[in-house]
Amino acid sequence: MAMQETPAQVARRLDSNRRWFDLVPPEGVPIRFEVAGLAARFGAQLLDILITTVVVIAVLILLALLPFNLEPLIASLAAILMLVIRAPYYILTELFWNGRTVGKRAAGLRVLGADGRGLTTHAVVARNLLKEAEIFMPGSLLLASGGLGTFWNVVLLFWIIIVLAVPLTNRKRQRLGDLIANTYVTSRPRSVLLPDLSGGSKAAAFDFTAAQMEHYGRFELQTLERLLRADTASASSEERRRESLVQVAAQIRRKIGYEEAVPPARAEEFLRAFYTAQRAFLEQKRVFGEVRDDKHHRTEDADQTS
Repeated sequence: MAMQETPAQVARRLDSNRRWFDLVPPEGVPIRFEVAGLAARFGAQLLDILITTVVVIAVLILLALLPFNLEPLIASLAAILMLVIRAPYYILTELFWNGRTVGKRAAGLRVLGADGRGLTTHAVVARNLLKEAEIFMPGSLLLASGGLGTFWNVVLLFWIIIVLAVPLTNRKRQRLGDLIANTYVTSRPRSVLLPDLSGGSKAAAFDFTAAQMEHYGRFELQTLERLLRADTASASSEERRRESLVQVAAQIRRKIGYEEAVPPARAEEFLRAFYTAQRAFLEQKRVFGEVRDDKHHRTEDADQTS
């Protein structure tokens, strides 16, 4: 009889089937990202193409309502509109949504700069204009033009095959535009909190500001996690745990300046909400290269700058 896999073994097996890379930002703290899968990228691309195509069709319908005979020019107008609408769509959405188009947001993907810094306008423009030269323009010519002849149709088809094969030949799944713009497409990081600490609707009952999150670091968060997960095999241990939760909640409230009253009966709910918010805050800081080991990080930073 085959032994059932433990959750840790399942996680390791799934992890081995993924592609990862370490991005080192200017602060020197390596951050691990998952390379976006080809299926997810293809799905995101289809959604983006659908959106731009719908916009082009809408513009063509509006033009058709004008008192001009545009029927002989409809194919040329469609090709021009696709370029005029599609390229700005990709560029503007990735610039304003931090490396994500509508399709990438839906698929949980994001474009990152390979140097660990924020995406530059040059990188976004370069990777998306090259996308036109890689796929869209050759594909449009191949589909719409019947007068190129067999030779040029074969050349265009061969070019498209080569371009599509590029992401399959490198470990980080970069297409030509990514290689030239020095960018990666990554999967959006998933929450690493366990459901019993990070989930639940009650956690939303308490709100914390960014200033209140500045007081604690990773060490205090781990200590709080151990308290929340403490084993209560007996009634006496459960009573001691409840008392500890009330005391810790009071200490945290004083430390962060949380003015709202927290009844003893809701101390654990308050701490779980604080744990979730603090964990998310520290993980966001880590993405930008700032690691906070404990509550003394402020003092250490002040000493280094003085």
